[in-house]
Amino acid sequence: MKADIPKEVKFVLDGLKAKGFQAYVVGGCVRDLLSKRKPADWDVTTDAAPEQIASIFPDNFSDNKFGTVTVIAKSDDPTLRDIEVTPFRTEQNYTDRRHPDEVKWAKTIEEDLSRRDFTVNALALDETDGEVSMIDLFDGQKDLKAKILRTVGKAEERFNEDALRMLRAIRFSVTLGKDWEIEAKTKKAISDNDYLLKEISQERIKEELSKMIASDEAAQGIEILRETGLLKYIIPELLEGYKVGQNKHHVYDIYEHSIRCLDFAAKKKFNFHVRMAALLHDIGKPRTKRGDGIDSTFYGHDIVGARIAKQVLGRLKFPNKDAEKITLLVRYHLFYYNVDEVGESSIRRLVRNVGVENMEELLQVRMADRIGSGCPKAEPYKLRHFKYLVEKVAQDPISAKMLEADGQDVMRILAIKPGPKIGRILDILLGIVLIDPAKNDKGFLADKIKELGRLSEAELMEMAQDAKEERDQTETKRDEMTKQKYWVT
Repeated sequence: MKADIPKEVKFVLDGLKAKGFQAYVVGGCVRDLLSKRKPADWDVTTDAAPEQIASIFPDNFSDNKFGTVTVIAKSDDPTLRDIEVTPFRTEQNYTDRRHPDEVKWAKTIEEDLSRRDFTVNALALDETDGEVSMIDLFDGQKDLKAKILRTVGKAEERFNEDALRMLRAIRFSVTLGKDWEIEAKTKKAISDNDYLLKEISQERIKEELSKMIASDEAAQGIEILRETGLLKYIIPELLEGYKVGQNKHHVYDIYEHSIRCLDFAAKKKFNFHVRMAALLHDIGKPRTKRGDGIDSTFYGHDIVGARIAKQVLGRLKFPNKDAEKITLLVRYHLFYYNVDEVGESSIRRLVRNVGVENMEELLQVRMADRIGSGCPKAEPYKLRHFKYLVEKVAQDPISAKMLEADGQDVMRILAIKPGPKIGRILDILLGIVLIDPAKNDKGFLADKIKELGRLSEAELMEMAQDAKEERDQTETKRDEMTKQKYWVT
């Protein structure tokens, strides 16, 4: 068979074989290679012991109890700089449902492959003298072609050994590409053993959940978590909205609305913060619902939702910086805006609360919310107009504060006391700088202040009025350019 094994990996294989050891490319990189996907990393397995691996490749490091030695390769490709080499091994008992109590070195590749999680990850490539052969003991290639995730051996045993494998099965089903499915018996075993997830650390759960959320099929991942029962051990608060109807503004129940919002955010390639906020933005609705049917209300669900989101993200051990950003987007997702009803002062207040750097992400959450409600358009005219106003209020105002000289400089240079003359001189200087920004220089402005100080009051008033007109024209021109950018009138 043909397989494009990089030279860095071949170097490791050849180095081990030259010393009389067996060596195989194994695991996810083989799966990705056969699927025409670029592997994120490369793994090699061998019958050499850790100290023997280290002696063959002195440029290495090792920091785990599983015998893995990371060989440092000189490569321009970051996925090939660290190649993990692990001895064949078998594992005994999993008291904590995650890590084996005892790791023993095995003698054959067959023993090593038998302890792996899924058939598509239990494939090994042997490359000798340019000839590549496949070792496939569990029909992994067949499952790979059919896009089926199936455990190696009995699913119950694999999940009892390592409960995180249940979550990994769901994660793989949405990250490997469209149309992947979990084999029926494997999926049933997840449902039957869902309680085992309680024994897995929140940090590990967060890692798998994050990979799901980052995938194009993120919404499908959350739905499978619900179907299999795992969601109640991860974000049970989402389930509070399952089959809970909304009001006349929504087509879907609270849970389905949240899933559809996430789906839109994922399909639009919005970032992780927006995706999580889209999923959690209405998580406060079930606890704030009053009444029933088309006239039910959810007053304060944005505030309650932000509090719940903060608890969820904290429980899952998300970094504080991420949790704060996502919580902020949940808290302010309900901002009100109509073109003829909300003025610039309200927009300034929102920008002050959210931060101008977060406004684009807040708008993306709003777009996802709109589509998830069953609306046909994600970005109507009023959202474009809102973007225009946000940029307008965020721009630095055109004022004398932009100058490299101030009133104190004018009084000092001209030896005068406070009065209207100072403001007129500053207005004139601002008009000069607006025409030629290069003149906003302390030395130039000091000379110009001296020159203007010799003019009469009438001359200064006339020049200040001309400068004001120049400022007004500049503000109008800037505003028109911003309007054109967002196609608003």
